[in-house]
Amino acid sequence: MAIHAEGLVAIVIFYVLILFVGIWAAWKNKNSAHGGDRSESIMVGGRDIGLFVGGFTMTATWVGGGYINGTAEYVYLPDYGLAWAQAPFGYALSLVVGGLFFAKPMRSRGYVTMLDPFQQLYGERMGGLLFIPALMGEIFWSAAILSALGATLSVIVDININMSVVISALIAIFYTLVGGLYSVAYTDVVQLFCIFLGLWISVPFALSNPAVSDISVSAKEEIYQSPWLGKIEPEDKWLWADNFCLLMLGGIPWQVYFQRVLSASSATYAQVLSFLAAFGCLVMAVPSVLIGAIGASTDWNQTTYGSLPPKDKDESDMILPIVLQHLCPPYISFFGLGAVSAAVMSSADSSILSASSMFARNIYQLAFRQSASDNEIVWVMRVTIFVFGALATAMALLTGSVYGLWYLSSDLVYVIIFPQLLSVLFIKGTNTYGSVAGYIFGLLLRIGGGEPYLKLPPFIFYPGWVMQEKIHHLTGDVEHFVQQRFPFKTVSMLASFLANVSFSYLTKYLFESGMLSHKYDFLDAVVSKHSKEIMDKATLVSNHDNIILSEMAPVKQGLGASLAGTFTNTEVLSDDGASSPEVYENEN
Repeated sequence: MAIHAEGLVAIVIFYVLILFVGIWAAWKNKNSAHGGDRSESIMVGGRDIGLFVGGFTMTATWVGGGYINGTAEYVYLPDYGLAWAQAPFGYALSLVVGGLFFAKPMRSRGYVTMLDPFQQLYGERMGGLLFIPALMGEIFWSAAILSALGATLSVIVDININMSVVISALIAIFYTLVGGLYSVAYTDVVQLFCIFLGLWISVPFALSNPAVSDISVSAKEEIYQSPWLGKIEPEDKWLWADNFCLLMLGGIPWQVYFQRVLSASSATYAQVLSFLAAFGCLVMAVPSVLIGAIGASTDWNQTTYGSLPPKDKDESDMILPIVLQHLCPPYISFFGLGAVSAAVMSSADSSILSASSMFARNIYQLAFRQSASDNEIVWVMRVTIFVFGALATAMALLTGSVYGLWYLSSDLVYVIIFPQLLSVLFIKGTNTYGSVAGYIFGLLLRIGGGEPYLKLPPFIFYPGWVMQEKIHHLTGDVEHFVQQRFPFKTVSMLASFLANVSFSYLTKYLFESGMLSHKYDFLDAVVSKHSKEIMDKATLVSNHDNIILSEMAPVKQGLGASLAGTFTNTEVLSDDGASSPEVYENEN
């Protein structure tokens, strides 16, 4: 395949557009900043993101390269179809649940990252442990996005794909370094417009191609492959439910989501943004579903692609760019592919910024360098943005299915962090011992179930497990793996939650009743819980002032207020349920 000059030009134009918007947003933020912490401005955008930009950037939390490519891939795959393309509804419901129950308490208390409440209640060491699955999730997600970019670019031009992915990642890293959340938010607006226009312009041309059968017929009848609507076999219903719960609930405890929530100008705005984004997720999935259906309804022998369909070449994960390339006129194809490529590149920035925000604040600042200056924190963020971006890029060049990597990125977050977030926000009396127990239970039960995408064999065989085989069409190799049809991910999450609550109450009872000597409270989680002495050990740093964690009472957050104003204000919100159970417990 020769280099397509038109495709290359389209990519360059869209890339320059994204880069220009990112730099402009950084310049705009710098000129409009009025005091306050530079590091907090990079992390949460000064807490003044409005409805328009906020709605787009919240939608772009999930709508990126992995979302559009993965949805089209699963609709196209003969053994799955639309019934198994769960991401659009799963993540839309995730945003609704997040808006209803999690956005308001998190935003009301003026936190800066998702890990703040964990460090407030469980201490800096536990916060460090919870940073590990959170970081893995963000890196996996970024890698999935960049992997989708590689797949798209490989269809457009016959150039070194590894180099193109690296260049794309460097562009995203550059404007994230310069502008932080402002650049991420404004490029998200351009990104969604690119995806929407690029895909919707292409769909009518692909539908009218002579090689494509009526998709309304192929939805229910087999023409070139099984119907693209798909179906859920009775023996797979628990597996389907497990994966759906993973997307719906596992999509909540992500820093990339709470970064948007915490950047909203008020708690109510944070909720509204979540609901707007849920609608946006569904709307943006429609063209991907149609393109997957078109791929399943095409006689590929009549196209320039070749006689074998993509599924027989193990190229199902590239069905979206393949449809655009081979079923649309060249000028439409390159416009669509260029727009999608730029959008994919842009969407990698959010997760990289989220990971570096958590590291700079919750690990470097709160755990190691409490006296660090604001400028120092900014430089730590810049270094980690580059490091995490490089790590995600390296992983992106070694991926399998986009959708598989996508699921994997949510697993540990769902099983470990979601039950911890439930406990820290809504359950009174949980402590560090319960948190450690929940962490261990969830991790062992999840890892015990194995992971085919990592070729990790299970050591726990849950009820209903079966041995499956996967045939690689190009090489003829047969791969055998264990499929767990039991909803073990959700069971692991519930076990983690119950372990947290039960061990917390058990250790509290043992220490407070005197059955265990106070000297054995080595985590200082029960005996010293209400003592100022232990609270002085973990401080939040803001403008060089040491602020005791117990002072982190819920506050009414003003527009663009600084971190210092947030955590030193002692006025408590009047909303029921808006404040931490532990704060009330400590007051009583």
